[in-house]
Amino acid sequence: MTHPLLASLTERRIIILRALFLGDLLCAVPAFRALRRRFPEAEITLIGLPWARDLIDRLPYLDRLVLSPGFPVLPEVPYDPDRTEAFYARCRGEGYDLAVQLHGSGRTTNGLVAAMGARAAIGFGVEGDERVTATIPWVEEESEVLRCLRLVALLGADTTDPAIEFSTTTGEGGNACALLGALPVSRGPIVALHPGAKEPRRRWPVQQFAALGDALSARYGARIVLTGGPDDRPLGQAISRLMRVPPLDLTGRTDLGTFAAIIARVDLLVTNDTGASHLAAATRTPSIVLFGFSRPERWAPLDRALHTVIDAVTLGGMVRDPETALFDLPLGPVLAVCRQKLAVADNATGDALARARHEARVRPAGSHLERVWGD
Repeated sequence: MTHPLLASLTERRIIILRALFLGDLLCAVPAFRALRRRFPEAEITLIGLPWARDLIDRLPYLDRLVLSPGFPVLPEVPYDPDRTEAFYARCRGEGYDLAVQLHGSGRTTNGLVAAMGARAAIGFGVEGDERVTATIPWVEEESEVLRCLRLVALLGADTTDPAIEFSTTTGEGGNACALLGALPVSRGPIVALHPGAKEPRRRWPVQQFAALGDALSARYGARIVLTGGPDDRPLGQAISRLMRVPPLDLTGRTDLGTFAAIIARVDLLVTNDTGASHLAAATRTPSIVLFGFSRPERWAPLDRALHTVIDAVTLGGMVRDPETALFDLPLGPVLAVCRQKLAVADNATGDALARARHEARVRPAGSHLERVWGD
């Protein structure tokens, strides 16, 4: 329901604070889409990190990227008071009609958007927070996708579509096919293992990933692909050394679009809780997502038929320490779910199905950013 104080606003210029990483922004895509459909003529700006240029250029919902100057308490960018004050002055000069705080519970960040000087502002927080026009409560165990949608519902946006989307180009699809062409020619399923995550406590040990890859190769003739960014190269190298059947190690060898195109072409992804799981949601690729410190109630994909969650904290009805639960997750439960997932797929048509999933989402990614602040 539209908040009564917002009902009469005509949003011409909207700015959104969500200066976070891949998984965080993918979870907000449904809210971006709902906001664009609610205000089709508005100019919508995102305050984000430099990497977000690539994602924004693939979405028709955001017009501009403003690089975060760094804010107190937020760790993503070093804080420089003079730089941040200059940023605020520029925002106030832009004359925004609406500021949307999508970056946390609101205790600190509602004050950040208030300083931008927009005519109205919304965010998470307690009722009566006078720094913004309207708030909704922050519910810790709520799905991040649904949380973001619930906030833009204050503006009268249609929030019934929670689908994550991510577009790749035909060139990126070609790059993915070329890289996957190094796999052995067989009818075995292609299984991607994604061992990385920003925090070590969110990573299943490389020994377990290696054991899983060998077991899937031995039992199903699976062709194993390792995925990840440049920081994941040591993990990929360690798994490759441990496996008896050499995997195709693509860690550090793909840009974001090619990475997504590879995920779209595999039959199964096994990943820690990180951005890869949300790319699997966008490409409709079956996945198994391993949770320990982070919580599935907040970060798991919504389609629990296509994407299976293994929560190391509560596995088997026991409650374990979230700090160490994923380190102690045994191979057996993960292998059992892989067996179920691969039994559903027809290996003879798995590659064709993956290609079809991808082709349905391919479009040329042309730049529509008017400008980027902070270059």
